[in-house]
Amino acid sequence: MNGGQDLGGVHGLGPIDPETDEPVFHAEWEKRAFALTLAMGFYGQWNIDQGRHARESMHPAKYMTSSYYQIWTDGLIKLMLDAGFVVPGEVHLGRQEVTPRDLHRDPVGADEVAAILAKGGPASRDLDTKPKFKPGSRVRAIRMNPDGHTRLPRYLRGCEGEVVAYHKGHVFPDTNAHGKGENPQHLYTVQFAARELWGADAPANDCMHADLWESYLVPA
Repeated sequence: MNGGQDLGGVHGLGPIDPETDEPVFHAEWEKRAFALTLAMGFYGQWNIDQGRHARESMHPAKYMTSSYYQIWTDGLIKLMLDAGFVVPGEVHLGRQEVTPRDLHRDPVGADEVAAILAKGGPASRDLDTKPKFKPGSRVRAIRMNPDGHTRLPRYLRGCEGEVVAYHKGHVFPDTNAHGKGENPQHLYTVQFAARELWGADAPANDCMHADLWESYLVPA
């Protein structure tokens, strides 16, 4: 979707000002927001693409005026509402109003968390089909205007680039984010010249890379 997260090429937002020696968390509540998001994910009621889409679904004005963990918290609330973990009144009042869903899961000990996080949730999948492209292939990103989740940003649509790496099969986020199956596709890294994206005023030698699924691409 063309939401507040898709900011490539947007003007008027001011310079990027990296924070020197930025801490992992800026406040105690951010630690809790991070931990709660991970803890609720252990129930397996949503996947990583659904989590991303929940955050992207925020109103653009709210998204762009919220901090990183405010966005995470808002997304978690949406996921929990959709999964039936809470009802709207509980979110607003901060107390339980209905009997929660009974989703039994054995508790995870504090000493187990690091290993679980290190293991992650790999999205690579085996495919029976052959890839349409290979490193060196010239490709063009399709033009699309989806109202659902996608990993093809607006500023790449319609632009031409070169495949520089092939990553085999990976879960397709556009369907996985909406509970329509993993539908894995071939995944490529595509290099785009800055001038292809931003025009003649862009630095001549600059480029950017994007990991793009096969259905996003056509031969150039």
